[in-house]
Amino acid sequence: MEEDLTSYPENIIKFAKDPKHFGRMTDPTSAACIKGPCGDEMEVYLVISDRVIKNIKFYTKGCIATVVCGSAVAQLASGRSVDEALGISPKQVIDMLNGLPEDRCHCSILAVSTLHRAIADYLLKK
Repeated sequence: MEEDLTSYPENIIKFAKDPKHFGRMTDPTSAACIKGPCGDEMEVYLVISDRVIKNIKFYTKGCIATVVCGSAVAQLASGRSVDEALGISPKQVIDMLNGLPEDRCHCSILAVSTLHRAIADYLLKK
């Protein structure tokens, strides 16, 4: 069943049609996967060198909101230090997307939590 797009503003739909950093990695430095309370799963893959996120990918089969939140998190984290990326918040994602429906804001928490867990995976391996 296709998701009803009428609840999303045009900028979110455009964001969803070309999600940056979408995909999986075969040999990341670290990775994480979290299943949200809504049932959507988010995967985040990181390549980290000198404590800087050099490459990031995310993957989900979730709703449009999950896709755009994953894309926003990846864009916010790309090129940042691990410490800076740990400071990324769900509010930053919501602000970046500018129009995420209120009943979909939990997707920003899922995306940010998965990023933070992937960073924790990296830190625990050091």
